[in-house]
Amino acid sequence: LQGSKFFYENGTQFFMKGVAYQQDSAASGQSTGSSKYNDPLADAASCRRDVPLLKQLRTNTIRTYAIDPTKNHDECMKLLDDAGIYVISDLSEPNLSVNRDDPKWDVDLLKRYTDVVDALIGYSNVIGFFAGNEVTNNASNTDASAYVKAAVRDTKNHIKTTTKRWLGVGYAANDDADIRENIAHYFNCGNQSEAIDYWGYNIYEWCGKNTFKGSGYDKQVEFFKTYSVPVFFAEYGCNLPNGAEGRIWEETTALYSDDMTGVINGGIVYMYHQEENDYGLVEVKGGTASKLKDFDTLSTRMASVRPSSTSMDAYQPTNSPAACPTVNSKWAVTGDRLPPTPNNDLCECMYKSLSCVPSDDLKATDFGKIFNYVCDQTPQACDGINGNTTSGEYGLFSMCGDKQKLGYILNEYYNLQNQASGACEFKGQAKIQAASADDGCQASLAEASSAATNTQGGSETSKNVAVPIPMKNLFTIGDLAIGAYVVVAMGVGAGMVLL
Repeated sequence: LQGSKFFYENGTQFFMKGVAYQQDSAASGQSTGSSKYNDPLADAASCRRDVPLLKQLRTNTIRTYAIDPTKNHDECMKLLDDAGIYVISDLSEPNLSVNRDDPKWDVDLLKRYTDVVDALIGYSNVIGFFAGNEVTNNASNTDASAYVKAAVRDTKNHIKTTTKRWLGVGYAANDDADIRENIAHYFNCGNQSEAIDYWGYNIYEWCGKNTFKGSGYDKQVEFFKTYSVPVFFAEYGCNLPNGAEGRIWEETTALYSDDMTGVINGGIVYMYHQEENDYGLVEVKGGTASKLKDFDTLSTRMASVRPSSTSMDAYQPTNSPAACPTVNSKWAVTGDRLPPTPNNDLCECMYKSLSCVPSDDLKATDFGKIFNYVCDQTPQACDGINGNTTSGEYGLFSMCGDKQKLGYILNEYYNLQNQASGACEFKGQAKIQAASADDGCQASLAEASSAATNTQGGSETSKNVAVPIPMKNLFTIGDLAIGAYVVVAMGVGAGMVLL
């Protein structure tokens, strides 16, 4: 990577000719309605069947949406490598992703993301990763972008400390007119160690017969011509008006033409497998893959494209990172501060130092009632776990796991009640424990609290972790009134961003 272009090691420019390769993956960030996923890079039999077909499409990149870091990927990755095919993979999975309706970046998500990096980092044909896919998809949930950018920062830092070779971390965005400029600028602005390495665009604006201008592709090229990192289409392939098999792929010809190759670095066709959403190139039944009509049409298009390129030696980047967008009615994220880096040791240290904690047998599905009660009755008890993307103020323990955060607010409530008898009862759902934090743990807590004070200004009411932040509106699930931020802990999965 150099400036806004990709290059091979020999200095030749690289244009992505990609295919989305994963069954049960929804287009444009839509939900599949399932928390299950099949790791395509761990299915050697399918890879043996499909890699030759991907080669027929002149594919040089596949995008996977969720891989299982506990599984072995050696055979698939070698088959892909031998075929000259690179991999770019999303870091999330259906049950572990930044939720646009209740965004957070915590110890569980960090572990998931770094586990995926560690599982793939040893393969030379891995290009990089996506830290999010259409997490913010309209002006009502722009706050989620702060947590995704924190994920970009921490994943990049993990890569830097793990390997000497370059691996990128980017974001895949939808094409929403209200936010597309702000979100592109936000992920590109500020400290470049926290910013994206490339920008993926999920775009379905060219449908059937159209033109460079009629599709709006000309506006995308105009906007991104000053972008400082590579831009490519992370998903494309509108199936209107005649379904997947009716796709004629005029946009593919345009994508690799002189109209676009100076700015856009190719794209990834959505998708290989024919599913209920009708975007497939290939239909798999009983383990046998059959090419659909749009497969041959795309193959013919790909065989004819000849993108104009430049060499690395001849290319001198001149674009600079964007300025961060200002907070307004359609953008609720300051560009100055990100949520804290998750630190499980610190969270465990905090938990050990508490006097009032959840009972051992308390189920995660019951966390919501306590979160709701405590944060409603004594909002200041929850300052340390809340976050405010507009002001850039985040509680020191906002990055901890749900049980750790629950312990924190129970203890804060207990102390605010002057440790009164019964203040740590909650009908048997909380208990008193003997605080066991050692001197080193206490020192870590003091150091972290001081750092939070120095960077965020502190608070007189919450032990220097964050100023009081109003809770989001409450809503009801069954007979429980639950704060929106505990939806995940309740296990209902409402609004979860899948892949």
